[in-house]
Amino acid sequence: MSSNGKDLALTHVSILVGDQEQALRFYRDVIGLEVRQDLPFAGGRWLTVGPAAQPTLEFLLECPGMNPNPDAVTAAEARLASGAQGTVIFTVNDVDATFARLEAAGVAVEQPLVDQPYGARDCGFADPWGNHLRFSQLLLG
Repeated sequence: MSSNGKDLALTHVSILVGDQEQALRFYRDVIGLEVRQDLPFAGGRWLTVGPAAQPTLEFLLECPGMNPNPDAVTAAEARLASGAQGTVIFTVNDVDATFARLEAAGVAVEQPLVDQPYGARDCGFADPWGNHLRFSQLLLG
């Protein structure tokens, strides 16, 4: 039986980080995600976190050395060195409170709070490796 793609479900997204222990402290203690898995394996550590409201979604906090392909490790290290990584967008109930909490925690602000023309109020931060983290709240009316 072949798949037509309608049975696909997203379960894991990789976030490239330079240090898993530091990433754990950042994503768990500062951002507020919960730890899903923390397991050693040959060649690394399977460390995932996720939002409490979405128990089937996990972010793998992945270091370059976890990849068995030396060329992929080199490429990932270069991406980390450039600071240009991926983007993760979260929705929140109170973006103003989220902004204040993360700014007070010393997270690097990339974009202050702004009302967007597409009906959301949002802001942007960067994690310690340059990944872009956006927090958004839909505006009513």
